Amino acid sequence: MGHVVEPRVVALGGGTGLSTLLRGLKRHTGSITAIVTVTDDGGSSGRLRAEMGVLPPGDIRNCLVALADAEPLMKELFDYRFNGEGPLAGHNFGNLFIAAMSEIMGDFELAVKESSRVLLVRGEVLPATLDDCMLGALLCDGREILGETKVGAGTSRIERVFLRPARPSPLPEALRAIAKADAIVLGPGSLYTSVMPNLLVNGVADAIAASEAVKIYVCNVMTEPGETQGYTAQDHVAAIFRHAGPDVVDWIIVNDAPISDGMMRKYSYEGAEPVGWDRQVLESMGIRVVEAPVASQTELVRHDPDAIAAEVMALALPRRPVLQPGEPADEHGRNEPCEAREQCDGHGVASSGYPD
Repeated sequence: MGHVVEPRVVALGGGTGLSTLLRGLKRHTGSITAIVTVTDDGGSSGRLRAEMGVLPPGDIRNCLVALADAEPLMKELFDYRFNGEGPLAGHNFGNLFIAAMSEIMGDFELAVKESSRVLLVRGEVLPATLDDCMLGALLCDGREILGETKVGAGTSRIERVFLRPARPSPLPEALRAIAKADAIVLGPGSLYTSVMPNLLVNGVADAIAASEAVKIYVCNVMTEPGETQGYTAQDHVAAIFRHAGPDVVDWIIVNDAPISDGMMRKYSYEGAEPVGWDRQVLESMGIRVVEAPVASQTELVRHDPDAIAAEVMALALPRRPVLQPGEPADEHGRNEPCEAREQCDGHGVASSGYPD
């Protein structure tokens, strides 16, 4: 009997959005590479960055824990945040562990790999760059601000973001993973502070554009005050195109589950609202649309890990047809992609090859 070869998925982002996606994806495939932004300058990560000169470990830690197969106590330990008022207050144990490992190994990339071994991580977690760089933004009012925290907390509309120094070097492993991928996922997460920094690393956007993988943007469920206030899904895509070109996204996944009245009131107080979209406008931009109920509504509105992973895998799996015993895969470990995503059904994805 044949079997479906696990699709190779590369996910780029940061914050809580990327780790949410990874928790869902690891139930479907072990061939996952997370490429994680390293521009955080707030909280525990920012303090370690300023005091030790280490790259910010927080988003890396979130992704390691999300992909971990370690015992629950070990994952809880890595997520533990110190209380009190002393010098450790506010620090996360996992952040301190990665920072200490970085000093022991003398290399942040090796520190992440060794931490992955400790946590029995399924897949691979890579920093987007090993260069120490800051995120900045040019605002529509003409001002320029520097620092991820300031960019995320700004109140003026963002014209564009940039890295300083510009065009930091990518990890060769990251570019190789992109080249071999069956699916490349941008997001979910804050557009300008989690998704975009990865695309500004030298060669990353070009590698995505050159890849034969299906390229998916997971749009946020809600707008964010300041950063994407008033944005539609097509505004998100237009911003990505401005920064990285039009060949880095084929598909967009948007949430079509209604948001509860209570959540609407809660978010409206903060100046946020559900992200709307216009299918015709998105399609005129060359983007195919998946409309699906992918939101989770508990204390906050977030993506549901299982729901969003299922939609990603539905797009990725047509590139992984069933292998019969003895049938060779290509040099990347996959069969040639099938032409399964040309027509759209009611799910917004290919009617051929889309699981029921």
